[in-house]
Amino acid sequence: MWYELDIKKLAVLLMPTFLRRTAHIKWLWMLVKPLEDIFYQWQQFRTDNIYKLNHNSQVCRLRKVLNDYFDPIERRIIIIDGYDYERQYLFTEVEQQPVYLGTMYLYRDSDYSDAGYDFIVLAPPELLDKDNYEMHALIDYYKLAGKRYNIDALKTTI
Repeated sequence: MWYELDIKKLAVLLMPTFLRRTAHIKWLWMLVKPLEDIFYQWQQFRTDNIYKLNHNSQVCRLRKVLNDYFDPIERRIIIIDGYDYERQYLFTEVEQQPVYLGTMYLYRDSDYSDAGYDFIVLAPPELLDKDNYEMHALIDYYKLAGKRYNIDALKTTI
């Protein structure tokens, strides 16, 4: 393709034939070394951009990106749906409704469907450091706008 370029070879081919001696070629390679470095950076930038364009906010793709970046060997990071518990309303005496509560469970405020998270990223505890800035930045880049998430430690059972 047009972006596959051997700069050293091109420099030698553009050199007049009567100057193609070992010392001249090495001197010319020294001159084109900064250009090679810039070209290599451009190739890495291009590869990174193609990777970003090939992945989107789908759960399977987001999980692949997180595992590629943080856990490429064991691939233990998973994504689950957010908790969607419904709030139970307790009636007052004035409302004259039945008082029977049945079995009630207490949840955190973030576990309810109207105030909770849309998805939860579960990662092994050794991959989670104190602040997780890199993981938050990567998830923020790929997730849909308006989606809320949380990063929790994956609980392993033996």
